[in-house]
Amino acid sequence: MTKKPKSRQRLAVNAFPEDGQHRRPTGRLPSFTAIDFETADQGSDSACAVGVVRVEEGRITQRFHRLIRPPRQDFVFTYIHGITWGQVCVEPTFAELWPQIQEAIGEAEFLAAHNARFDRKVMDTCCLSAGVIPPRRPYVCTVELARKTWSIFPTQLPMVCGRLNIDLNHHEALSDAEACARIVLAALKTGWRPS
Repeated sequence: MTKKPKSRQRLAVNAFPEDGQHRRPTGRLPSFTAIDFETADQGSDSACAVGVVRVEEGRITQRFHRLIRPPRQDFVFTYIHGITWGQVCVEPTFAELWPQIQEAIGEAEFLAAHNARFDRKVMDTCCLSAGVIPPRRPYVCTVELARKTWSIFPTQLPMVCGRLNIDLNHHEALSDAEACARIVLAALKTGWRPS
């Protein structure tokens, strides 16, 4: 069976809408890292892709993306992200990739993710399975941020990106992570700061 290509949502890249409602932030901008995981099945240990985007002084300074070989061959969510066991069977495990993931996260003041509870659980579970300590950073959820900052409902990532004119290839880990980073950057421009 031939796999149909995923549709790609193409929007103008502009994470900072100029609608007159935003004020310039003051003070130093925080350094943070946006992260997104795709999983193979319902298990939180089944990360099959990770996207990491580091932001320093208001600029994206690093992008990192890797496929991950999960602990099981059964892929339940291929229909969502398009990743198959055949694509990841020769890729490194989470434990083998951890040093690179940790380096990509860097000295972030916080981690950002869309529906951060999910990505935090995946991170913590994969770290536990790998025998490593997960990052001790607070998480900022861009779902909550979009609701509080712009009253965006519904708050699925494509909806938020559409409102903020952020480019998105949904369920591609690096694209989702970069979208989260740009949502945070847009909120920072309004004067929002993490508590």
